[in-house]
Amino acid sequence: MQTAYKAVAINNTKTIMLMTLFLGFVFGIGYLFAYLLENDAIFIGSIIFGVIVNILGLFIGDKIILTLNGAKEVNKQDLPEIYRMVENLAITAGLPQTPKVYLIQSSALNAFATGKSPKNSVVALTTGIIEKLNKEELEGVIAHEISHIKNYDIRVMMIATILAGIIAIMADIFLRLSFFGNKDREKGNAIFFVIGFMLSFLAPLFAQLITLAISRKREFMADASGALLTRNPDGLASALEKISGANIPLNVSPATAHLFIVNPFKDKKGFINWLGNIFSSHPPIEERIKILRSMII
Repeated sequence: MQTAYKAVAINNTKTIMLMTLFLGFVFGIGYLFAYLLENDAIFIGSIIFGVIVNILGLFIGDKIILTLNGAKEVNKQDLPEIYRMVENLAITAGLPQTPKVYLIQSSALNAFATGKSPKNSVVALTTGIIEKLNKEELEGVIAHEISHIKNYDIRVMMIATILAGIIAIMADIFLRLSFFGNKDREKGNAIFFVIGFMLSFLAPLFAQLITLAISRKREFMADASGALLTRNPDGLASALEKISGANIPLNVSPATAHLFIVNPFKDKKGFINWLGNIFSSHPPIEERIKILRSMII
């Protein structure tokens, strides 16, 4: 199994790559539209925009994600047992600071972790998962999320989420702006419209491909690392069985789906589900359970 040190190094590299690719994308689009509209200010604006988004994504991306998912911070008095689990597992994992605990009001069974680093991290749980899982199963889920924090998965997932969302917004803006091109330059305006339309159509797919940069392997590693923390792989395996059998989708932003321990749209029909299955950043739950059941600790 990949070591934690190797995982951290890989995730730091992925974070830099994602931020660099995003800047390249924004600069390229800015240059193209500046050329078509004969306005250098657009290119300069794209440079400023790209840099600001990267900085904001790194420093307040976790707050944006928590807001998008309706997660609210709770204190130790509200959930004393959960806090003790998080504290104990954080100490066992060697985290420099205990993650904050956030709650999502939903009967769905799910959880995720986010944050800039192990010194500034969050574990978010739905009310449903707290109510339906027993102590060993909850420990397995929390240990899984603690492993994401320790391995710096949270940083690269956070950046991927913010940048994917911004790309989708940009595509929509470009499509709307395409209707206001220079009417005296019919050819340039037509090109402007086509590019705007293509970006709008391809943005959801491109955003999903960005999240795939994280790799499904991170879930397998978090499962294994979490099982080592609790010394009880059956706890997480049982939790995943209950989660998969609950059949309660979670109403959250599609841009944040890859953050959760299981796909929150697994039971939804139509295009979103089809696209999610093809480009899913989560490995099949059955495969994860099988591996956990076969572990000997």
